[in-house]
Amino acid sequence: MTILNGLWTHHMKIQLENLGKKFRKEWIFRNVNLSFEAGNNYTFVGPNGSGKSTLLQVLIGVMPQTEGKVNYSNINQVVSVDDIYKKIVIAAPYLELVEEFTLIESVEFHQKFKPFKDQISASELIEKIQLSQHKDKTVKNFSSGMKQRLKLGLAFYSEAPIILLDEPTSNLDSQGTAWYLEQIEKHTTDRLLIICSNQPSEYTFCKNIVDIRDYK
Repeated sequence: MTILNGLWTHHMKIQLENLGKKFRKEWIFRNVNLSFEAGNNYTFVGPNGSGKSTLLQVLIGVMPQTEGKVNYSNINQVVSVDDIYKKIVIAAPYLELVEEFTLIESVEFHQKFKPFKDQISASELIEKIQLSQHKDKTVKNFSSGMKQRLKLGLAFYSEAPIILLDEPTSNLDSQGTAWYLEQIEKHTTDRLLIICSNQPSEYTFCKNIVDIRDYK
């Protein structure tokens, strides 16, 4: 939330009304009535396969809901599902990177769609994710930990009011996890952060815990 002439330039809110998702005959979740606001963070918890990622994907319109509504607003103005994309960055295990690109090409490609905060350059971003010595290496030769650091870096440093992180520390070592927690502190205070996790170390700072099993 940047202040411009005394006005907030964004205060995103997502509101779920009686949201439900069914696969074949089984309800993954039902009657979800929740709201998420900028300046707060939220974590969806529950065992693997409980529907955390499904809820996240319905929430951003990637997957259609079976019933109910998802409403997006910015300072009380309605934002359409087609425009919400511009306001979201996501880092998730199921989102693929372009394996043929080098690291610098990956970052420049992302930047065409989502500019970086404080107008930092692609090389500066690579420095911030501590991968400068690999900038000309092809992504397909990265370790899974390096790929995860890249995904998280692109999410944290993009100019977008909503950050979604699914299993954020998967494939990170303890040093990578410490880096992740540091970035959370630096980059999410004025944004809306939603995490899917079943690792308490990923969301120790989070006060709003949503257990997906409460909506079966």
